[in-house]
Order: sequence, then structure tokens, then C-alpha cells
Amino acid sequence: MAISTLAKREPVPTPSTTSPILLTGATGYIGGRLLRVLQNAEHRVRCVTRRPEALQFCVAPTTEVISGNILDRESLTGTMDGVEIAYYMVHSMGSKGDFEEQDRRAAHNFGQEARRAGVGRIIYLGGLGETSEELSPHLRSRQEVAEVLRASGVQVVEFRASIVIGSGSLSFEMIRSLVERLPVMVTPRWVNVTAQPIAVDDLLQYLSAALDLKIDDHAVFEIGGPDAVSYGDLMREYARQRQLRRLMIPVPLLTPRLSSLWLGLVTPLYARIGRKLIDSIRHPTVVRDNAARQIFPHIRPQGVRKAIASALGNEDRECAATHWADACQRKPAKERGAGSHTSRPRSSEGEENSL
Repeated sequence: MAISTLAKREPVPTPSTTSPILLTGATGYIGGRLLRVLQNAEHRVRCVTRRPEALQFCVAPTTEVISGNILDRESLTGTMDGVEIAYYMVHSMGSKGDFEEQDRRAAHNFGQEARRAGVGRIIYLGGLGETSEELSPHLRSRQEVAEVLRASGVQVVEFRASIVIGSGSLSFEMIRSLVERLPVMVTPRWVNVTAQPIAVDDLLQYLSAALDLKIDDHAVFEIGGPDAVSYGDLMREYARQRQLRRLMIPVPLLTPRLSSLWLGLVTPLYARIGRKLIDSIRHPTVVRDNAARQIFPHIRPQGVRKAIASALGNEDRECAATHWADACQRKPAKERGAGSHTSRPRSSEGEENSL
């Protein structure tokens, strides 16, 4: 569980009522939902974003919203003053250019400012994947970000997750779009790669529980639900719950590039997002270390069947709280079409691209 790269230090105190919790990525899918969780728990929250106007309908009166760009070191100066715990919930997979270099630079800027301000703990959401394997650029970057944050000297609590199932999540939207639109699917090899999905509500429990974690060094927790399944299994379960008859024809020779182009034609994803996502599905992303179950025994992750049912229920009620592409837009969820099974989401640019 723990990665000992620094000398032992005093445990990070539980954030006081006067100390704000810093949150990045609040305009993204996970960060937007985490913002609600923190506010509902009556924590003081300070959001740093380069698009403050996007949060005007999302924040409580006690929440601060500060303009800052993670890629611009100077814009972060002073944003973490008085902060004990900070959430790093951003990545650049959906941006143009070299997203690995942008992720590296953003993590360095954030870590250095956190150290200067005396932040005690950074909580980071990364991705599952064995470091011994040839990881995709996406997963490799997620793990490199954690290393860069740890190099700052600030304690880092890292959670590594696979597929996140929830209304509006990138993976769920891809599954939903494919199953809803295609009665017959030609499925490439990646559809059979094993993953260990986690429901978004369970993920949020882990992220919020890390606030009270009593440790004095870095820690890495692999988290997931009880079921190890493939994307194909998820699509079949989605179809079953929607009472749709679907035929899946395996074509293992379909290349990742052709597969991503095909995906871009039938799903509301930018082509570059589709390619990067598919490229990351090379190896199994399953939990191999059960430390999270031991350290957080009160969290009992739900299975795939219940997670999909909850996601569908949220969409049917037109209350997908945040969306991977346009979370916390200025229009309410109903106006965005969040409840439609066939709606095409708008894509957002910027550094707050979340899982």
C-alpha cells in the first residue's frame, strides 16, 4: 500500500472547519460530483479553475472559486495558502498536443505550489495498470503524474481505478451509445479485455474518506467493485437491463486505429478521445492489492449490475449530475439533454478533463 520515498512525517491533521479543502477539476465529471459531496458534508471548499463562470450554478455560498490555470505556475501563486488537503483531479487526455507533457508540467506546477504553501496532503485519482507491463500513453501518464506529485515532497494519497460506471461518465457513455445505436456490433479485441469497474458513488466514498486517513507517508490504493468483467460483458448487461437484443460479432484483427474511427462515427466522442481511450485498453485493469478493503472497511463497492441500474436510473430521472464532456455547464442538466438515451453531448476543452 505505502510507497516510502521520503522520511517519516507527522500524520496530516483532519481539515479544520477554518481550513479550506482545495479542489481542482470541479468542472469535470468526478470533480464536479466530489464538489457536491464535500459541500454536503459542510466542508469549506476552494475551487481552482480557469473557467470560474462554469461553476456559478454548482457552488455553495461558503465555497470559494479562484481563477487559476494548472499549466501556468504563476497563476497558482497563493491559491493554496491556508490549505491542509488538496485534491488533484485533472488530466489532459482530451486536449490537443502532447497530453503527456502537459500532464507532467501541470503536476509539477501543482506539487511545487502545494509544497510552497505547506499543504500536508494531495489526494489524486489515477488509473489501474501494472507498471511492469507496457502501458498505454494514457495510463502511463496517469502513473507518472503521481510520481511527479510525490517528488514535490508533499504526501500523496493515490487511488487507482479502472472503468467508472455512472450516468455521464466517459466509459458509460461509450457503452450506452454503442448498445443504443447498433443492433449488430463488430467487436474488436479490446472489447474482451478484463477490467474491474467501480460505481461512481463508491469512488466518491473513497475520495472523501481519504480526508480522515491517518498515515504518515505516501499511499497507493487500488479500488474497484467486486466484479472483474470486460467491456463486452458491460455492453451485454446494459442491453439486458434496457431490454435490447444485440448481436456482437468478434473481429480480433480490427486495429485500434480503425476501431477508434468506427467508434467516432457511432458515439458522441471526439476522435482523439476515442483513440486514446481505446489505446489504453491493452491490458487487464484489475485490483491486485486489496489494501483499500482493509483500510476502508466501511466502503462496500457495489457490483456491475447494480451500478448500471443506478446509472440508468439517474438518466431516466434526467438528473445526471455531471457529464464527462460538459459537467457544470451554465445550463441545468435537463436543458443539456442529460436524460436522453440518445443525446449527443457537447465536448469541453480545457485542463479539467476528468474520468
